[in-house]
Amino acid sequence: RLTWSLSLCPCLSAVRGRRWIELGQEQQKSYVMRLLDALEVTDRDKRLKVARAILYLAQGVFDECDTDADVIHWSRHNVFLLYDMGIFTALLELLSMEMDNNQACSSAVRKPAISLADSTELRVLLSIMYLMVETIRLQTEDDRPEWRTAREAFKTELGSPLYNGEPFALQLFTMVTKFCSMNAPHFPMKKVLLLLWKTILFTMGGFEELQEMKVRGRERLSLPPLPEDSIKVVRSMRAASPPASAMELIEQQQQAKRGRRSRRPLVKQDSLDTYNERDPFKNDDARDEEEDGEEADSGIEGEVDPLDTDVIIQPPPPPPPLRPPTERASLPKGLPWAPKVREKDIEQFLETSRNKFIGFTLGNDTETLVGLPRPIHESVKTLKQVRREISLIIPPLSSLPPLNPSIPLSPPGSSGEEDVDETPTEILYLGMLPNLSQYVIALLKLLLAAAPTSKAKTDSINILADVLPEEMPITVLQSMKLGIDVNRHKEIIVKAISALLLLLLKHLKLNHIYQFEIVSQHLVFANCIPLILKFFNQNILSYISAKNSICVLDFPHCVVHEMPELTAESLEAGDRNQFCWRNLFSCINLLRILNKLTKWKHSRTMMLVVFKSAPILKRALKVKQAMMQLYVLKLLKIQTKYLGRQWRKSNMKTMSAIYQKVRHRLNDDWAYGNDIDARPWDFQAEECALRESIEKFNSRRYDKNQNGEFAPVDNCLQSVLCQRVELPEDFHYSYEMWLEREVFSQPIQWEGLLQQAQ
Repeated sequence: RLTWSLSLCPCLSAVRGRRWIELGQEQQKSYVMRLLDALEVTDRDKRLKVARAILYLAQGVFDECDTDADVIHWSRHNVFLLYDMGIFTALLELLSMEMDNNQACSSAVRKPAISLADSTELRVLLSIMYLMVETIRLQTEDDRPEWRTAREAFKTELGSPLYNGEPFALQLFTMVTKFCSMNAPHFPMKKVLLLLWKTILFTMGGFEELQEMKVRGRERLSLPPLPEDSIKVVRSMRAASPPASAMELIEQQQQAKRGRRSRRPLVKQDSLDTYNERDPFKNDDARDEEEDGEEADSGIEGEVDPLDTDVIIQPPPPPPPLRPPTERASLPKGLPWAPKVREKDIEQFLETSRNKFIGFTLGNDTETLVGLPRPIHESVKTLKQVRREISLIIPPLSSLPPLNPSIPLSPPGSSGEEDVDETPTEILYLGMLPNLSQYVIALLKLLLAAAPTSKAKTDSINILADVLPEEMPITVLQSMKLGIDVNRHKEIIVKAISALLLLLLKHLKLNHIYQFEIVSQHLVFANCIPLILKFFNQNILSYISAKNSICVLDFPHCVVHEMPELTAESLEAGDRNQFCWRNLFSCINLLRILNKLTKWKHSRTMMLVVFKSAPILKRALKVKQAMMQLYVLKLLKIQTKYLGRQWRKSNMKTMSAIYQKVRHRLNDDWAYGNDIDARPWDFQAEECALRESIEKFNSRRYDKNQNGEFAPVDNCLQSVLCQRVELPEDFHYSYEMWLEREVFSQPIQWEGLLQQAQ
């Protein structure tokens, strides 16, 4: 059991014999102020002792608490007190000192084996900062008004360039790159990545905040509301039974012949998705309808799923609805998503119709309908109506017209200058832009090192520096505990990186499409697509059901209750959970990242085909969880037309699941393979054209220090004539006299002009 006493800290000698929870607010502030002053001492050991005292306060003075709830209560109280007294700013200065400690970095580089002792100060500082960010980020109903004000102030502070002219997240990105470049191998990467993820989640917002920003943006542009809330739709979806493999079918046939096949009914859902179905927006009528359509929704008739043999844990009854059932979107049964259409789809539809009825085409013209039958007019009207309804704030890149280098890129109605809002996303992107490729490569290096399918190499980075003890275990129990810690350590790193990348991509896409595209392209060039496929090329069921946790060691249980004796049998049994939600979360995030990288990108979709991703993704369908299956089916849908007729014929159950669960696009013949995009692909040409557009965007928007002598010249007549020129006030009064004197009265030597031109 961990114990600590406030009297151990020399700064708190006045509270010896008294408990922290018995002190008044002013006394607590006075003692925190003394701790703040003691953080500035030059003695490293004393400074570390004071930092540990602050960490003890942030952890909820657990030695004075009797229950877990008391620890959480006092942790929340103390964290807001620490922030109010300015502890976070002081910790940030200490973190900068530790980052710039060249002596510690050089010592760690020379050591053959790095352990926990090499990063003690950093781990204490990062733990306090993580507790402060995560505690203040979470809102509760009983928050005081001053806490709500402090939350907004802290959020603004973290997202603003207040720390050495850059946001706090950028400093953490710098720590990641220094670690991956082997300049600081003692940095505790797990804590750095967790703090970086939570900082971006706090400053930019999660998926609910993203949805609210989309709604506000559409209202600002007078667009109709979104057809559905994707979060609610996914929560209401049901997982289908995965298709059985050939070996499973043969085994089932043999069991049927021997009379050993059990006649148990099909289980439409395993415990993974029953927990996922606990949706407060789902009314009882909808559940009754789904139970009636069980046979139709199960996806695969007559197949016995290997997962159905597992014990099903019945979840507790669902909570009562938080909102009236009438708020649920009314969508057709079996088709949860409203269909969409692109401008390119309208153009292709009109081109086909003109070739058929008129015999010629008009290029990209989507307005002229002369000579086309009346039904074609109605079809185009419907397509345009759907297009207007689903238009986002920024159009997809595939629908943008080709860029003309001679015409400056500026919004309609502007004079060439852009008014860019200083949002947290914009500030972070501007800070990341100079070293963006280094940040992306560093994150992917860490993801590769933490992946369960990666093999240890001598030249790979060591991500276990903050989990390995100084002395290696000597007993079987110690070895088993260390093995569980190492696996858990890797799982947390994968979780943090996957969530971080997904948040960045989603926020950058909402902020500006080219910001999203440049990060996506860096990920593609750094081999993110084969890395994610390599991650899923394993027994994904074993990964999701892994039990790499020891419940009795979880905080705050381990410091409040008596510690039971750990044995090899108890460690091997693990916890009671059938599934590891941490690993499931990571898998869904990686699938969503892969979807965002390949969506509407023909060359990247062909990379999925070349890397033979279809069998890997199909194995992932064995996880019967609705959201994970949805993104797997999306990835299979975009490459179905390139997999051949034989593949589609032998995977009709998968094709049926795609039809039932993935959004449909009008005129999208994904299941037949006769799309005009099924052409030879040139990866280099497509990516180079995209990169050229991105560089023009960055140069126009962020290159403010252009030298006038080397600035590009606008030689487009239309663009030059549209520019506003500031004229003096007296020019308007003498304009006619100037014309008469300088233009009409001056003889023009036309022959001389022609000779000069020759």
